[in-house]
Amino acid sequence: MVNRNQNARLDQLKQQWAQRKQISDRLTNVKHKIGVYSGKGGVGKTTVSVNLAVSLANAGASVGILDVDIDCPNVTKVLAVKEKPDYENGVIIPSSEFGVKVISMSLFQENEDEAIIWRGPMIHNAINQFIQNTEWGTLDYLIVDMPPGTSDSPLTVMQTLPMDGFVVVSTPQELANLDAKRCINMIRKLNLNVLGIVENYTGEIFGEGTSKQLAEDVNAPFLGSLALRSSYRDNSKPTCLLDTDVAAEYKTICSQLEESLKEFGRV
Repeated sequence: MVNRNQNARLDQLKQQWAQRKQISDRLTNVKHKIGVYSGKGGVGKTTVSVNLAVSLANAGASVGILDVDIDCPNVTKVLAVKEKPDYENGVIIPSSEFGVKVISMSLFQENEDEAIIWRGPMIHNAINQFIQNTEWGTLDYLIVDMPPGTSDSPLTVMQTLPMDGFVVVSTPQELANLDAKRCINMIRKLNLNVLGIVENYTGEIFGEGTSKQLAEDVNAPFLGSLALRSSYRDNSKPTCLLDTDVAAEYKTICSQLEESLKEFGRV
């Protein structure tokens, strides 16, 4: 019985090693892997992920975005992706829009309003399949749109994908910052890097500055603020391509992110 358990454990370790090796090989030519993360849904994490990716691409970088928010995959909607991914010998070739390569669960759904009602192990397997089987080619940045919260799905990504660090998205509300702090604590418990905090939805309605205070409280970089603007209503393309003020905000965030990567020795 003991030998059987030992053999099962050894087989499991071999499988884990093989999986990590395959992931490492897939991402050999990806320079930076950055998660965009939030403690709760609705704070604009996906909007930040897409506009950050497009802004980096517009600055001349080669960029991909991996949507691992499996049950609520919205990246393709914000990025206005029209083409499905291709397959070559069982390998997924990402779709592309506005200079950004993209993979998302929504690209594999027949109906975008279909509910993905999966338990944890199925979500875990889907995330692993995306990470292991996608051919990204050479990228300066892979932006990973994370599942929100601190449960099994984000944990799977953090333990499977070798990340350079995470951008945490919050809003001026007290509860959003409390949840953001929980995310930051999770990242650090796993000995990973908090590259910075972004405050979304700032302005007269929700206020401004509480996420900057959060950054000071947890000793993390503050990357910048994003105002709540009517231009986000236009879904024809990412808002950084429609509004020069939004483009300027993301230019600042990109610059601060680059500085943070340097500080963590990731450049």
